[in-house]
Amino acid sequence: QEGTQYQKVDTPQRAGKDGKVEVVEVFSYGCPHCGHYEAAAEDLQKQLPPGVVFRLIPAAFNIAWEPFARAFYAARELGVLKQTHAALFKAKYVDNYPINTMDEIADFYARNGVDKAKFLAAANSAQTTQAMQADMKLIQGWGVDATPTLVVNGKYRSDKVKDYNELNAMTLWLAKRELAGSGH
Repeated sequence: QEGTQYQKVDTPQRAGKDGKVEVVEVFSYGCPHCGHYEAAAEDLQKQLPPGVVFRLIPAAFNIAWEPFARAFYAARELGVLKQTHAALFKAKYVDNYPINTMDEIADFYARNGVDKAKFLAAANSAQTTQAMQADMKLIQGWGVDATPTLVVNGKYRSDKVKDYNELNAMTLWLAKRELAGSGH
């Protein structure tokens, strides 16, 4: 229901340029709820119909979350995002590794076969800073102020849902509606 489970975005803007219907998860590795949502996010991705793409955008809402956002961009640039995304949540929230600082995050990637120096160079690059700033503008434009938040086609953001099943069901419904072209 609009106004409860989801909100219409004031200034719709898509993250991607490929023209596909998109579902974007705004998240942070620093967010325990995002860690708990990860398995449900993977389920959602499997249920998305052809023509719908799933994207991740890290939120750097505060100084503590900035290293986590930088880690996402570095992992993506180095081609290791697929094998490290869920693993980072597991290490932090299931195995209780102390992963908070950039150095601790770099150690996590090094334990997972990524050259630490290359990781730190990518995480601290101007390219990463620009990507982070551009994505934060998108996040702010969508009115996202909590994680995890799902944004469908740059038009709708999740709001007050009871649980992750309801979040996924609502997201799937909106994505299918966008795919069908009704858009309202």
